[in-house]
Amino acid sequence: MFVLGIDPGLTRCGYGVVHQPGRQPRAVAAGVITTSKHDAVPTRLAEMQAEIRALIAEYSPSVIAIERVLFQVNVSTAMSVGQVSGIVMAEGAARGCEVVEYSPNEVKSAVTGYGAADKQQVERMVQQLIGIDKPLRPVDAADAVAVALCHLAQMPIVVAGRR
Repeated sequence: MFVLGIDPGLTRCGYGVVHQPGRQPRAVAAGVITTSKHDAVPTRLAEMQAEIRALIAEYSPSVIAIERVLFQVNVSTAMSVGQVSGIVMAEGAARGCEVVEYSPNEVKSAVTGYGAADKQQVERMVQQLIGIDKPLRPVDAADAVAVALCHLAQMPIVVAGRR
């Protein structure tokens, strides 16, 4: 099963594709989709939609896990994050993927065991959990992998074909 984790943002949208064939999860892809602040919002959203569509087509995830925005001081940032989340949800649903959302605290708790962990703690645990030597860069990619790992942590354990 492939899980596509998304850390939504209009300027930088992190993505991470994680596969867990056994006990050790493995990051298959991680990166950031960027759009220019100088372009009109509809143009940026169209670019984001095309990139998300391409990721789904390339990796065929069973699940798309998105970090949910619960609170933002900056209203325009919250709006653009919501717009990107909507695009991701719609693209996933249109392609038959299960789409789930997790709060930042749920992601931190699943990855580090502590819902108020800082970014560095999350980065280090992502590194350990997927077995890599160097932190993922940019940090949005690590955050997206953390969202995918959160979903995998929520799944029931299957032992010898039974749950």
